[in-house]
Amino acid sequence: MRLQHHPDVRAAHSGLAVGTLQATGITTEMPVDLEKFVARATRRLADGPESEFPEIQAWRRAFAKMGLKPTQYRCASESLLRRLRKEGTLPRIHPVIDLCNAVSVAYAIPVAVLDVAKISGSLEVRHARGDEKYVTFAGTVEHPNPGEVIFADEDGQAHARRWTNRQSGHSAVSATTSDVLIVSEGLHATAAEDVRLLIEAIAEELATAGVVTKP
Repeated sequence: MRLQHHPDVRAAHSGLAVGTLQATGITTEMPVDLEKFVARATRRLADGPESEFPEIQAWRRAFAKMGLKPTQYRCASESLLRRLRKEGTLPRIHPVIDLCNAVSVAYAIPVAVLDVAKISGSLEVRHARGDEKYVTFAGTVEHPNPGEVIFADEDGQAHARRWTNRQSGHSAVSATTSDVLIVSEGLHATAAEDVRLLIEAIAEELATAGVVTKP
């Protein structure tokens, strides 16, 4: 599974750091350790709200640059941190999703998890033409706005809208998922190192669970 960022996206966001991980052998029974990651995020939230984190502020600036209201459309990690701050817990969906959500709040960096079987060819993070198809979690079909940053495959399926705001229901992890592509992106000053550490943390936990991973 190949993922690339279009040169126009990289030119507009020169500080972008990207980490990817492919995992094979995902199951609904795989054991994952979430508490240490959630505890790290909780300690950080005790010192101030997620909106003050440099990782989140960088994404807010990027969303504003794309013409999106940052408090209406939040990056995935901000939404998770906000929920954790308000409710004290994260949702439990599937072990690999739960793990990546926990690591995402620990590092305050968005993490996407995509079912490889639902992706046609390679993925590109690019600006939408407007004719791509995006399937919501409710099963309805939308078309991204022209110029919007999306995750697009070779068949024109949009696997995420508004970049790190919302993933598609089409490639969401399910009980039958066995292979996934994990993608993390950061824009803050230390993103390159932080994204590397984030990916390593996920890989280590998956290896402990008996899952085979590769960059």
